[in-house]
Amino acid sequence: MLTVKQRDLLLLIDRHLKRSGVVPSFDEMKDALGLKSKSGIHRLITSLEERGFIRRLPHRARALEILKLPEGFIADPEAVAEPAPSPFQPTVIAGGFKRQIAGAPIAHGADAVTVPLYGKIAAGTPIEALSDLSNSIDVPAAMLAGGEHYALTVEGDSMIDAGIFDGDTVLIRKTDTVENGAIVVALVDQNEATLKRLRRKGESIALEPANPRYETRIFGPDRVSVQGRLVGLIRRY
Repeated sequence: MLTVKQRDLLLLIDRHLKRSGVVPSFDEMKDALGLKSKSGIHRLITSLEERGFIRRLPHRARALEILKLPEGFIADPEAVAEPAPSPFQPTVIAGGFKRQIAGAPIAHGADAVTVPLYGKIAAGTPIEALSDLSNSIDVPAAMLAGGEHYALTVEGDSMIDAGIFDGDTVLIRKTDTVENGAIVVALVDQNEATLKRLRRKGESIALEPANPRYETRIFGPDRVSVQGRLVGLIRRY
């Protein structure tokens, strides 16, 4: 027999896993259940684990597995009707395209296009500060749609489950409007640039990593501006 809070938390975790493939953060759990502190969430999770409803996956932060649901539970129809967006499946182009100095002519024809390579996408650095105009990279024209593009070098492992690894070069189309669930370059508080999946939740914006070791971060809409959308990836072997 589960308490109301235990049941609500179990169903929240199950619903979140079915919709997004990840467990909600402790802050999200706390807010959803109307608790004042995360210690209450710790106690509820421990209780659910002791009763055999969930299992913690070792060596992974925020990693829980649902073992069973309350007897007689009927699946949330919204969770079935609203599948999570398809994960980003990068078309990985092996390296070998030459890098050029900015100002060199753009490649003609359908083979390659030159785009600026701004530098590394790393927390704490706005895109404007990354704009090193001394470097550019040639990419296959087929990887680019209409609009203006730039490239960034990925630093870190926060998006590895989306197939984006440390050292990859990501191609970004400049835009400030994207669909829910897109992987974007987001600028937080006008001074921190990060590559994450963006989800709108009511009046809030969630920036989700694709690695369970990292927490989803939630901000007010006035704190996040989109600098571009991921459209391609180049990997050097």
